[in-house]
Amino acid sequence: MTTSFGDPVLSGFRPDPSVCRVGSDYYLVTSSFEWFPGLPVFHSRDLVSWRRLGSALDRPSQLDLDGCEPSRGLFAPTIRHHDGLFHLVCTLMDGPGHFVVTATDPAGPWSEPYWLEGEGFDPSLFFDDGPDGDGRAWFTASRVRDESAGHTEIWMREYLPLERRLTGPEYVLWSGSHPAARWAEAPHLYRIDGTYLLLTAEGGTDVDHSVVAARADRVTGPYEGAPDNPVLPPVPKGPVTCTGHADLVQTPYGDWRAVLLGMRPGSALGRETFLSRVTWHDGWPAFTPVAHTGLPRPLHDDFAALSPDWSTLRTPPRAPFWTTGDGLRLRLRPERLGDFTVPSLLVRPQEQPDCDVSTELRFAPAGPDEEAGLAVVVDDDAHLLLLRTAEGLVLRRGPDVLARVTVPPGPVRLGVRIRGFGHTFVHAAPDGPWQDLATVDATFLTPLFTSVQLGLYAGSRGHPSTNQAHFPWFDIAYPN
Repeated sequence: MTTSFGDPVLSGFRPDPSVCRVGSDYYLVTSSFEWFPGLPVFHSRDLVSWRRLGSALDRPSQLDLDGCEPSRGLFAPTIRHHDGLFHLVCTLMDGPGHFVVTATDPAGPWSEPYWLEGEGFDPSLFFDDGPDGDGRAWFTASRVRDESAGHTEIWMREYLPLERRLTGPEYVLWSGSHPAARWAEAPHLYRIDGTYLLLTAEGGTDVDHSVVAARADRVTGPYEGAPDNPVLPPVPKGPVTCTGHADLVQTPYGDWRAVLLGMRPGSALGRETFLSRVTWHDGWPAFTPVAHTGLPRPLHDDFAALSPDWSTLRTPPRAPFWTTGDGLRLRLRPERLGDFTVPSLLVRPQEQPDCDVSTELRFAPAGPDEEAGLAVVVDDDAHLLLLRTAEGLVLRRGPDVLARVTVPPGPVRLGVRIRGFGHTFVHAAPDGPWQDLATVDATFLTPLFTSVQLGLYAGSRGHPSTNQAHFPWFDIAYPN
């Protein structure tokens, strides 16, 4: 086990992490909200270096995000392993609700969803295995009791893993560490040294975010809170804030770690996955603070194939609107950003506050409505597009044109230098120097639950088209 590590261990759009260990292998999933494929799955041998295996929901038959609003969709998954099978539970908000998918191999394929009864969000599973457990499995989730006051409660029912359904009576386990507690959520149950431990988040997923703990002699309770709750207090200032939504895992050597979300202020990276060392005091967990020491990872993608890190906005049509092998070719589609539909857009998370993004575009607009280029996107309502149109290059914020410049026909390079919330858009001939177009104050790109994504777009603004945009490569580099 590595004794030191850099944080975040997963940069950019990686919120609500959940982890489990099978032998010497760790598997982790995070939320994906309205982006497809849904629920990215990662593998590691040391909890520090993670490799993307794929996604649990990668087929249109599994996941319908049609009309899904920004920051809705898939909330807070939990991954667990039991008797040779991986179980992953999640909630599709504004949809049928809770579901479970299963797989023998976390790289997939994962099953079609089995829908589960019950209200709320942030579901979890607990298998009461081991010599002092009874072998039963339990499903927990959080549900709202008074939204204006942020009052929630954690409830539980028995889960039948072979039938993938809930059964038996419902138990209310917890409503917060004090009477005025807000947003008790993200529940996870563990059995440690014969005692049941309930770990939850509290305070909301902003600067009051925290981790609280409670324990009981029986899984059904009653649960008594830690005397020093929260066990991970709010961090309103510092290099990493908003820490919470933790999930514990024990290493093969007997020590403990936790994955949790956090945010780096001064950027639009949103909620990322961090790692904390956990020690025990009088049977209660104590978390080491997290800080950002990780190294950036430059990217060059020539699209020999489509990496699993690329996403579409909502569930794409069964026939893809892109091809790879000779760069990336995006087919122009009439769907537009802002229509809560599926535009011709492929993006990947921004992983560092400061970065230089660039691509080459080969595209000849066949009419006034055809456009293609570089995209900086939070969601339908918050995005910046640097596009080649029939009139030249246009920088657009939603429907508003911020800048334009005439360029000759033929290939053109497009780029953006991102420094926190300062975005300078640039362009160049294939062999020429970069020329600044405009600098934008991008503080409006502040995400709710997601984060900024960087990528490529092609559209025909409501009109049918047979045209394509060709992007031979896409780069992300870092200053200094």
